[in-house]
Amino acid sequence: MAGLLIIAHEPLASALRDVASHVYRERADRVASLDIPADAQPEVMAAHARTLLQSLRQDEVLVLVDVPNATPGNVARRLAFPPGVRVLAGVNVPMLWRVLCYLDEPLDSLVAKAMEGAAKGVVQLSEDPPASTTTQP
Repeated sequence: MAGLLIIAHEPLASALRDVASHVYRERADRVASLDIPADAQPEVMAAHARTLLQSLRQDEVLVLVDVPNATPGNVARRLAFPPGVRVLAGVNVPMLWRVLCYLDEPLDSLVAKAMEGAAKGVVQLSEDPPASTTTQP
């Protein structure tokens, strides 16, 4: 069984945790979040993230971040070295729900499911505008 840590710019991580709890209430104890304030010091945030990892009490943890080359991604990179911890950037709600749906699978499978959910969650819902620019009254 795996745990999930969401690290994102404030207040996105907490908001995503709330979305996770809304749909997967029974898994809320396996999800933690860390909001990164605009003035955050990466070393301090990394210490908080390590504490959250330990509080999840899981052998494997998937860490989801919003942006890879900003403070959340940099904080998460400091966690990617322990065995059983994997980090993915580009978190979105379809990715999150997919992870929660398969949270009991091994970490490698969970990573694949997360990436698939993220990719399939990006779709165009509107149609292309009409080719004609004439309008009807």
